[in-house]
Amino acid sequence: MSGCLQCVVLSGIILAAMNVPAAAVDAKPAARNTGPAAGVMTPIGLDRVKAGGELGRRVDITVNNNLLALDTENAFLVPFRQRNQASGYIGLGKLIDATVRFAAYTGDPKVLELKNRLVSEAIKTQEPDGYIGILVPESRLWGVYDIHEMSYLVLGLTNDYKYFGEQSSLVAARKLADFIIARWSAEPSRIPGPTGQRPNMYGVTTGLDGALLTLFEQTNDQRYLDFCTRFEQYKLGEWNSTIKMDEPNKPYNMDDERHCYIFMALCVAQLQLYNIEPDPRLLQQAQQALDFLTRRDGLLISGSCSLNEAWHDSQVGSGNVSESCATAYLTRLMDRMLRLTGESRFGNIMERAVYNALFAAQSPDGRSLRYFCALEGNRTYFERDTFCCPNNFRRIMAELPGMIYYCSNDGIAVNLYTASTATIARDNGRSVTIQQETDYPASGLVKIVVTPSQEMEFSLRLRIPAWCPKARVAVNSETPVEVSPGQVFYEIRRVWKPADSITLDMPMPWRLVRGRKSLEGRAALMRGPLVYCIGTANNSELLQKYERPGELVLDPASLGAPVSDPSFRPGGLKVLAKAWPPEAGTTEAAQLDVVLTEFIDPSGITTYFRLPDLATAVNDELINKTTGQ
Repeated sequence: MSGCLQCVVLSGIILAAMNVPAAAVDAKPAARNTGPAAGVMTPIGLDRVKAGGELGRRVDITVNNNLLALDTENAFLVPFRQRNQASGYIGLGKLIDATVRFAAYTGDPKVLELKNRLVSEAIKTQEPDGYIGILVPESRLWGVYDIHEMSYLVLGLTNDYKYFGEQSSLVAARKLADFIIARWSAEPSRIPGPTGQRPNMYGVTTGLDGALLTLFEQTNDQRYLDFCTRFEQYKLGEWNSTIKMDEPNKPYNMDDERHCYIFMALCVAQLQLYNIEPDPRLLQQAQQALDFLTRRDGLLISGSCSLNEAWHDSQVGSGNVSESCATAYLTRLMDRMLRLTGESRFGNIMERAVYNALFAAQSPDGRSLRYFCALEGNRTYFERDTFCCPNNFRRIMAELPGMIYYCSNDGIAVNLYTASTATIARDNGRSVTIQQETDYPASGLVKIVVTPSQEMEFSLRLRIPAWCPKARVAVNSETPVEVSPGQVFYEIRRVWKPADSITLDMPMPWRLVRGRKSLEGRAALMRGPLVYCIGTANNSELLQKYERPGELVLDPASLGAPVSDPSFRPGGLKVLAKAWPPEAGTTEAAQLDVVLTEFIDPSGITTYFRLPDLATAVNDELINKTTGQ
């Protein structure tokens, strides 16, 4: 089998661990190391999809206004040539990985040229023993960030081989991986990290597992798999931690139990390993993270998580909230879970995170990025192009086009809604082109044009978002069918003909979503997948008098249709509303004018408000305290 038909499902394991109904998929055994070992959905190639709309615009400005605007010579490459630091981290590997994926996606000669230069210059710095890095010899490997740096270099170089067939990149990746394995194997009891600190070993080596697993997938060299799974100090399959929340006044640490990015990166690596060596234990940590997010108040209204980079369930929205690395890896975790189960809830969380937290972490022109993205209070841009969050942001933006469409076990699935076109290979040399025509998320009206290379039967699956209680779906000129959100994607199976079309209409009324924990008694305003906020740009006079706009009492009856505000994105929306001062009663005479804009508004400072009657608000559709579904 080929194309989408390669998807296979392991009997019982995923179904039991992830609560997928047995009737939803066919159970088939999987052969080891012959492709995906488990999963009901697979991503399509980055070169097969082109994104438009707000999602595509964000990808484009990341490429043109950020990636291509970097001082890669001085900021990234010079430290690797000098190799004179005792400690430190640049993020060249993550940058290479992002650039490789952007080059595969865009086909842009400028991006391809940058990719080739970054790769060739990095390889030139490789020493005879395989080392690529910025540290002096006595600090190599054991410095707290050195393995982290090297790991993503292995990943980026391996992906250069995966996407472009560059043999020199694969050779360099193997030499660097061999350096790590040989040096660590010579002192197997030693744990990387600076003297006097006791960071968790998985924390200081984040990225190593995913890099070595990817290298194994491309080479089938058992040594790389064995190091991840059987090395005395690094057994990914045996990693088993209990989520711990950040503790007040506790010094910053890199414990995997507390650190969101580290924890979810390890979950993603375990799910990657699961595709190679299926073991139900590899699903437990991911399920724990999901339970914490959706049952224990770990998920914020923006779709992200973390406070001071750590897990928290307080729902505090101010301060160092929503680390961009955490948002990126939460999105990757949802992608991996969606592949395994086909469950809509993972696409729902991904959509919330992408259209709110992720895009809010980027300036409207794409040049500046945020380390954190608070719900309450001023948001600031990160002052550097190097280090962790900026490069993880670039990486996830390069991956996003591959999360719009998936191949299902017997067809094609549409996960994210945005103007886009994809050409998807089927069996026997056949293909299907899918085109979305929509201004989503401004509205919920989506037209999907299906053009097979010849008439063929398959299932087209649509994610009906949890925020939409009743969607209407029509094929060609047929009578629309009313569809409610479900655990799995809505399936349309038919013999598809060229230029067949689907109209998906998802009404977007305003909804007020109840706050939880520290935000109890207030509510956030949402429309479709988008969260709205008060920003300083449209409310200067109001904020001169009321420094705490979250104490204002919003009048739900005053919410009219959204109107255009292109100041923070083309097609951006705002809504004109009324609110009562906190000290006044809910009388019409006392009302104030308030403007609420999309959460990505860079001037946003307040997301939650008081209501005259909290009973008019609804619970967050992504949260289920009983089942987590």
